[in-house]
Amino acid sequence: MFMTAAERVSPPSPVRADVGRSPFVRLRELLSDIEPGKPPISLAVGEPQHGVPAFVARVIAAHIDEFGRYPMNRGLDDFCQAAAGWLGRRFALPRPIDPASEILVLNGSREGLFLAAIAAARWVGGRHGRPAMLIPNPFYAAYAAGAVAANCEPVYLPATAATGFLPDLDALSEELLARTVAFFIASPANPQGAVADLAYLTRVVALARRFGFLVFSDECYSEIYTRRAPAGMLEAAGPDFANVIEFQSLSKRSNLPGLRIGFAAGDRQFLARFLELYAQKFDLADQIIGDRYGYRRPAGGFFLWLDVSAQGGDEAVALRLWREAGLRVVPGRYLARDQADGSNPGLGYIRVAMVQDQDTTAQALHRLVAVLG
Repeated sequence: MFMTAAERVSPPSPVRADVGRSPFVRLRELLSDIEPGKPPISLAVGEPQHGVPAFVARVIAAHIDEFGRYPMNRGLDDFCQAAAGWLGRRFALPRPIDPASEILVLNGSREGLFLAAIAAARWVGGRHGRPAMLIPNPFYAAYAAGAVAANCEPVYLPATAATGFLPDLDALSEELLARTVAFFIASPANPQGAVADLAYLTRVVALARRFGFLVFSDECYSEIYTRRAPAGMLEAAGPDFANVIEFQSLSKRSNLPGLRIGFAAGDRQFLARFLELYAQKFDLADQIIGDRYGYRRPAGGFFLWLDVSAQGGDEAVALRLWREAGLRVVPGRYLARDQADGSNPGLGYIRVAMVQDQDTTAQALHRLVAVLG
């Protein structure tokens, strides 16, 4: 939100309880008791309904054996090289992207945008006042969810017809910019479809470097346009790509939402930290949990999947951890469905999300072990 000089001295508005809640959950609640007037047609979820490109099936079939093992956390070298090559062909970059240090493969851009917010809160220091993350309004829910998970204030910047459906950069106060950790921006914008020109993107980068925050440029719609190809944030970032991360996804541009694949590109120092963030937390799990609860260090993602059947089962343990240790974890059965024989693959497990900072994660794991033994 933008504030007048008088409003800036007032305390920030409290974060609403529905911040980060999926709009689709809220829509389902809204429509739950209403019968559709005609056979339903969903125009709600941004999931392409077009056919998968024909060549994709052949490529997957040729490499089907490779799906039997976990990929590296940072992604396969071949994919990183392909992504770097595409960026160089698609955008007028100041220099080629280094696939080894400036590309990070993601399980879709949604996960990357969320996790980047958490990493940014640890990466960006020296904020003056409560750390904030700037979010265009309307917005993609992952931005706000990431800001809240990172313990930052989500500050919503109106993107209306009056401002070309993009945040008004002239309305940002120096006080706000001085406490900003990250600026989320989408071009083409979701849902309005507005495209930021190179001059606008260059101004965003200049503000990020002047005030020391990160720019998270969501460009998953960059290949869907009506006139000319939209500019990309990396084009505005200069030869070192400092302070800038671009997020791309194959879901929209290639009609492949089910593959859950995308990538982040840009500031190599931040991407290295981004990759290391969860490695450090799993080091804690190795040390604190050890061989309890069937723990194995996961090959990817940011969850622990712990077998607590010997401690009373998933629901009982979730209740006990909340009651005795103030830990909120998810019973495994809630993440799976009963099979035809009545069994549930998640029964007896709990899911622990490793999304807090290092100290909080260590405290939580110690509490868990103290309660469960």
